[in-house]
Amino acid sequence: MTWAGAAAFAASGKLAAQTAEGQPLIGDPSLPEIPTNRLGWAIVGLGTFAIGQVIPGFATARHSRITAFVSGNPEKARTLGSRYNVDRLYSYDNFDTIANDPAIDCVYIVLPVGLHAEYTIRALKAGKHVLCEKPMASTSQEAEAMIAAAKAAQRKLGVAYRVNFEPNNEHILDRVRSGVLGKMRYISADHGFSANRDFPPHAWRLEKALAGGGSLWDIGIYGINTSLMMLPSDRVISISAAYATPKGDPRFTEVEGAIDYRLRMASGINIQGSSSYCYSPYVSRQRYFGSDASIEMQPATTYYDNEITLEGGGQPPRTYSVGNASQQFAAQVDGFSRAARGEVELRTPGEMGLRDLLIMEACYASADLGGSVVETDIAV
Repeated sequence: MTWAGAAAFAASGKLAAQTAEGQPLIGDPSLPEIPTNRLGWAIVGLGTFAIGQVIPGFATARHSRITAFVSGNPEKARTLGSRYNVDRLYSYDNFDTIANDPAIDCVYIVLPVGLHAEYTIRALKAGKHVLCEKPMASTSQEAEAMIAAAKAAQRKLGVAYRVNFEPNNEHILDRVRSGVLGKMRYISADHGFSANRDFPPHAWRLEKALAGGGSLWDIGIYGINTSLMMLPSDRVISISAAYATPKGDPRFTEVEGAIDYRLRMASGINIQGSSSYCYSPYVSRQRYFGSDASIEMQPATTYYDNEITLEGGGQPPRTYSVGNASQQFAAQVDGFSRAARGEVELRTPGEMGLRDLLIMEACYASADLGGSVVETDIAV
C-alpha cells in the first residue's frame, strides 16, 4: 500500500487500491564484482575428501570453477556431473586427452599419494597447471621430477596446503609477524587419529605403496608445515625422531603408526611434535610460545572448527575464532587460479612440498637409527 493509499484508508475505513512503487537507491553499496574470468578445473579422484570438501569449496570460489571430473568409476562421475553441472567426464585411461580440452586450465590431483607424481607429471605434460594434494609425493626424488616437469611445461605446480589459507591460521601468522608474541621461542604440534583398516578412506593409508609413509606422511605433515609457516626466514639444521608405534598392532605392518620428532632451527627455536594413527579422539593442536605471550590452537587444522587461545601480553586469556575454517577450500583454489594467471605469487609451490618431504625423510632416517641426530640444511 502506498502512503496515499494508507491515508485514504485511514479517512474512509476502506482498503484503497495498492500500487507498487520503486524507491531510490540509498547510500553507495560496494557490490561484489561478478566473476567472469574464472579458470576451469578438472578434479582428479572422486574420493570422500574430494566429494566432501574440495568440490563443495568451489561453490564460493570467485576465480575458479569445476569443468571436468576424472574418475575410474563412470557411474560416480556421471552422478556428480549431474549434481554439479559438469559434463566433461574423463577416466584414468583417457586422462591424457585433457590436453585437447580448452575448458580445463588447472588440474587438482586428489588421489592417494602413490599416484601423485604420475598424474601430476601427465597433467603438466598436457599443458595444465597442477595443484597436488599433500603430501606432494612418496619420495623427494618424485617431487624433484614433478618440479622439473612443471618447469619444462612452463606451468604452475602447487601443493594443497589448505591451512595456509585458513582464516584462523592466517590470523595467527599476522599476530606472529606483528610481534604480539614477542620473540618466538618454541613451537609444539600434535596431530593424529585412530586409523581403522576396515574403513576405506583409512585403509589405503596403511599401505606403503599408496600412502608413501605412515602417520607422519599423512597427518604429521600438518604440524611440520603449519609450524614452518610461522618461521619464514629460518633453516632446519638438525632433526631427531623416534617411532612410537604400539608393539604388535596389526594395522602397522607396512607403515609406522606413530612418531615423535624434533626440528632444531638455525634461529635457536625448536619445533617438537608428534604424529599418530593411534590417538583418540582426533587430535589437531599447535602451540606457539613467545617471549611475551603464547597462542594455542586446538583444534588447529580441521575443516570447520579451528579455535585460538591467546595467553599473556598483560591480558587475561581469551579464546576466539576469526572466521569460518571452511573458507580455506575456496581461498586455496582461488589463490592458485590467480597465481596461474600471474596476478599473485604462488603461496604453496612445489618447492615447499619438496622441503617438507626432505624433513620427513630425515625424521625417518633418525628414527631408523634409534633417534640419532641427523644434520640438515633445509631452508624454510
